[in-house]
Amino acid sequence: MNPKPQAVIKPFFDPETWTYTYVVYESDGSPCVVIDSVLNYDPKSGRTKTSSVDEVIEFILAHRLQVEWILETHAHADHLTAAPYLQNKLGGKIVIGNRIDGVQKVFKGIFNLGGDFAVDGSQFDDLLKDGETLSFGNLVLKALYVPGHTPACMAYEIGDAIFVGDTLFMPDVGTARCDFPGGDARTLFRSIQRLLAYPEHTKLYMCHDYPPENREPTCSATVAQERAHNIHIHEGISEDAFVAMRTKRDQGLEMPTLILPAIQINIRAGHFPQPESDGKSFLKIPLNVL
Repeated sequence: MNPKPQAVIKPFFDPETWTYTYVVYESDGSPCVVIDSVLNYDPKSGRTKTSSVDEVIEFILAHRLQVEWILETHAHADHLTAAPYLQNKLGGKIVIGNRIDGVQKVFKGIFNLGGDFAVDGSQFDDLLKDGETLSFGNLVLKALYVPGHTPACMAYEIGDAIFVGDTLFMPDVGTARCDFPGGDARTLFRSIQRLLAYPEHTKLYMCHDYPPENREPTCSATVAQERAHNIHIHEGISEDAFVAMRTKRDQGLEMPTLILPAIQINIRAGHFPQPESDGKSFLKIPLNVL
């Protein structure tokens, strides 16, 4: 009997946005997936750079990997995805959860994107449903629908690892906010219970870490660690208590620095808006809306 193939997980940390990108593969020369890439963006100048994703590309080339899937856990509000740049360099298909159409509808209205902006997810190459699987080499990825932070969040299960997006953070940081359009604390509680129902040894890989001063950024924790120590949702916390805490906490949070550019880019699968008559692409800033 052949042993079950094991996934190799390589994290990359972007300190400007506190974001983790992951390359997952079986061995050198094998197919791989990339989860939650980062396009660097300077909000003061409106300029983009590719230094973070270039580090990812350098690793992929050095290990002779073939990119099959470029995955987004959700339409991020805190960083811009580099998915199209990565695809242009290395191939692969850009994938997100199939509920992205609901997020697109909301933000099409907020940004008044016009009739030419489709709200069917067609900007992405593939849309995953809950429980659907993708293969890359001998490895298999399973999509897990975990709404609450947004109404379209997906986690991705690969072997005994789950990439949870913004649903959960490290135990000493807690859980994701739920005050964006379509977010819901009660829904998030139930999504997290789905993740914490996995075996204790299951490793949960975060999209972000915002560490306290006494530790360095860390990308993963086990289900057992989250159950025992998560400051917002450890065992014994009721759904009502969590909703009350999350609601009160969210009322005091500022909007993420990059939410306006990030959402406009990320609901387009990372593509920039169509250039205008002068050949330049523009983003919008809705006044007194958010």
